[in-house]
Amino acid sequence: MKLLHAAIIIMVTGACLSAMEWPVTDSVIERNFGWNDEGQPVLGIVYKTDDDIKAAEHGEVLFIGDDKNNASGLPSPLGTWIGLDHGGGIIGVYSRVGSAENNIQKVIERSSVIGVPGTSGWSDTKGVYFSLYDRREKRWINPVMIISPLPDTGAPSIQSVRLRSQEGRTLELRQDMTITQGRYAILVDSSQIFPNRAPLAPYKISCSVNGIETGRLNFETYSARDGALSVYRNGLVPVRQIYAAFPFYELGSVNFTRGQATMEVITADAANNQRSQSFRFTVE
Repeated sequence: MKLLHAAIIIMVTGACLSAMEWPVTDSVIERNFGWNDEGQPVLGIVYKTDDDIKAAEHGEVLFIGDDKNNASGLPSPLGTWIGLDHGGGIIGVYSRVGSAENNIQKVIERSSVIGVPGTSGWSDTKGVYFSLYDRREKRWINPVMIISPLPDTGAPSIQSVRLRSQEGRTLELRQDMTITQGRYAILVDSSQIFPNRAPLAPYKISCSVNGIETGRLNFETYSARDGALSVYRNGLVPVRQIYAAFPFYELGSVNFTRGQATMEVITADAANNQRSQSFRFTVE
């Protein structure tokens, strides 16, 4: 993936941007892009940290929102946040911070301190919520598409695979079971688990039945057009459909006819560490 970094950046942003840096260095990732947060996708990376928040790339300050001066008086999920125009149509949103840097300049250099972590917004731990938005294409971008993923050798786990019938009946898939013929939605619970850390979402999940791909979910970008949020799954699909079966992801649907069936699920992280699981069962 690192060898393809420049090509990926050009493809995603439409402009040749240099690879960005992570906004904090001494931190723990609590939630990452694509995580199923009780039926809603996380659109960036949530860090738990005491480290200063730095600009991921040089940019121009577009907006500083102060949680203490919220005009509506209602709590905002962003809390105090800073919006930086990083060029190429890419906006960096640094939210849930404690406060912005005093006397922050209009033009920010890469790695400059722009704020300190806090608990503003919908957060109960000290940190920052970092997101990237492509305003030209109107979509949220997984930061690992632009910033080199951290070193990682562990593959995501597959906790459970389930089938949901058109009548709403859910079956947990296991070896040598028997199901009734018909159309089923494919639900996968997959995450990357670390010792003493919160689990994270994978980078992609795919599924095949009898060697034919039936679903592929990529946590790369989320379209944000006309007030609707969509994710790519063999075409754009509303996120509410993909994320409704919390904590599962809906990968698609397949029509099972009588006979033997083999289903394989493959999940991978941003470093392309993969894990697969196969099920062989009977359809009657």
